[in-house]
Amino acid sequence: MYKSIVKQQIPFLDLRGQHQQIKAQVFEAFDQVYENTAFSGGYFVEKFENKFAEFCHTEFAIGVNNGTSALQLAIIALGIGPGDEVIVPANTFIATAWGVSYAGATPVFVDCTSDTWQIDPSKIEEKITSRTKAIIGVHLYGQPFNLEAIDEICKNHNLFMIEDAAQAQGANYKNIPVGGFGEMACFSFYPGKNLGACGEAGGITTNNENYYNALKSLRNHGCVERYYHDEVGYNMRMGGLEAASLNVKLNYLPVWNQRRKEIAAEYRKGVVNPHIRIQAQPVWADSIYHLFVIVTENREDLMSYLNDHNIFPGMHYPVPCHLQKAYKNLGYKKGDCPNAEYLAEHCLSLPMYAELSDENVDYIIDVLNAYNHG
Repeated sequence: MYKSIVKQQIPFLDLRGQHQQIKAQVFEAFDQVYENTAFSGGYFVEKFENKFAEFCHTEFAIGVNNGTSALQLAIIALGIGPGDEVIVPANTFIATAWGVSYAGATPVFVDCTSDTWQIDPSKIEEKITSRTKAIIGVHLYGQPFNLEAIDEICKNHNLFMIEDAAQAQGANYKNIPVGGFGEMACFSFYPGKNLGACGEAGGITTNNENYYNALKSLRNHGCVERYYHDEVGYNMRMGGLEAASLNVKLNYLPVWNQRRKEIAAEYRKGVVNPHIRIQAQPVWADSIYHLFVIVTENREDLMSYLNDHNIFPGMHYPVPCHLQKAYKNLGYKKGDCPNAEYLAEHCLSLPMYAELSDENVDYIIDVLNAYNHG
């Protein structure tokens, strides 16, 4: 018998509660964009860039059209292109690798650790060649990766470090916000993220003014002065409506992230079923729990069991990057990244959003603890 009974379905993610509480403010912000017809770039984007740079404790932030473009532009701004290699975790969303490929470089995949599920620093140096130019670390599921370990490798081999912070708006590494540790950090503001736009958007933070100026040109057709194009650029500006929604939401993000941490703490404390394992969290990592991922030996069985109890988890990610068909030409095979492959076959993402009630969290924990199918 469960301590709490929940009759309604509990989805992996439900954005309606968040948007209902801020709908009036967002629509008021949209009205301002309409009044000023500032639909592409402009004042509202600049306002968000300034606010987000301050939030991340960085000198600069640049708004772009999505997180994948952020990765692509960051790599291009570093001068990385055809013939170059960039080291990437095998366990990440495919966009981390797309950014490398779109710039014409080659992603080189490295396995994750067996406990944090993030890029394994001990596996990196064997993949470094004369063509290696950078390492991308991913703050996976909202938890910072081992920044100091990766930074040391980069310094020893004269490589750039890029933070893929797409899932980590507000996370801290040793009490310092992510976003300013590498040459650049790339963020996604996809609607489902902790800080999500009403539409598609992304951003890049940096403390380097030269990168900042290069990124502003690259996102805007390669020009600083209109109609004068100094380089081949891209049409990757952030929209005014997206920026306006982000300006409103950024005010709430610390509270929303804190609620996610509270839910995660309940999961960590409450789930004691030996059939279920949770992502390890080092003492230096202050996660904002974009996702709360677990592993179990029989994922399909656990998923079916949860569905029968009106709980609908997500799955991130069922195929690791190195085994994706799109990268078949690189010659990776099963067994090359065993930890990432195991995770892909055994992981589930529990419901995680700030509006989850205590009752629902208790119910999820009770149901998980009662699972005994293995």
